[in-house]
Amino acid sequence: MKFCTSCGSTVALTIPEGDDRERFVCTSCESIHYVNPRVIVGCLPVHEDKVLLCKRAIEPRLGYWTLPAGFMENGETTPQGAARETWEEARARVTDLELYRIFDVPYISQVYMFYRCRVEDGRYGVGPESLETGLYTEQEIPWDEIAFPVVKQTLQSYFEDVKTGHYPVQVSAVEYRRRS
Repeated sequence: MKFCTSCGSTVALTIPEGDDRERFVCTSCESIHYVNPRVIVGCLPVHEDKVLLCKRAIEPRLGYWTLPAGFMENGETTPQGAARETWEEARARVTDLELYRIFDVPYISQVYMFYRCRVEDGRYGVGPESLETGLYTEQEIPWDEIAFPVVKQTLQSYFEDVKTGHYPVQVSAVEYRRRS
């Protein structure tokens, strides 16, 4: 951040009085600008014994497979955002959303929330951010072409949980890993 969104003056990275970490503070009006983590919401949409996946038409990870997910919008709940993203990316309406996985990804200041849900009437399509979409069994999933580690972990957990019929909410952190 270089300029204050309140008055347009420059900002400096400093620890405000009464705080314990550096923040962007306006050098003129002294407004404190907090930069907080982004929330990504998505669905693990299921129809019969298959999961709905989307092949990404945008970066990052263009051409790789993912669950429908994206940044939460102001004014919506996390389930509303997850359902909206599923419609936008896979043209699927979803029902019975249940929180399933939460991932803290502190090294990129993001939080992911995935909801297990049903695809209404098994109907889906291709939204503008997807090249293609499809329903896949565990054996059919292109595991080597999954876009993000949190998506792969969510899918793996889901298929393990299918065996027991028990779907506990899991919370985990993803630590920084260099790609080789």
